[in-house]
Amino acid sequence: MDPAELLRNGTVSVPAGTYAVCRTDGEHPGAFATVREVGETTVVVDQDEADAVATDAVEPGWKRLTFEPELPFELVWFLAAVATALAEVDASVFVVSSYATDHVFVKRDDRAAPVRRLEALGCEVAD
Repeated sequence: MDPAELLRNGTVSVPAGTYAVCRTDGEHPGAFATVREVGETTVVVDQDEADAVATDAVEPGWKRLTFEPELPFELVWFLAAVATALAEVDASVFVVSSYATDHVFVKRDDRAAPVRRLEALGCEVAD
């Protein structure tokens, strides 16, 4: 399967919230995502909730771009295609993947260029 096909006419939703990525030693019940590793837990939370997370590092100001088509496990190069396209407009990304969906976070203040780049690839970006 060609990732370009999924990008063309694929929907990318952009929820209204702004997120913070936090490195912590615990969990946060309202987290959008939690990644546990040996010695570190990362939580992605609504930016307004970041103060409630016991952290040793916080990176605020991220907007979530969610790729709505269900992505099959055998799909290769999808995130590489997205990351490459966004790198072309100097967008830093933070990625969280779920079972069937990829969520790409871009800095809130730099959101316009990544959205235009995804639209140029054929994505329908829905706020």
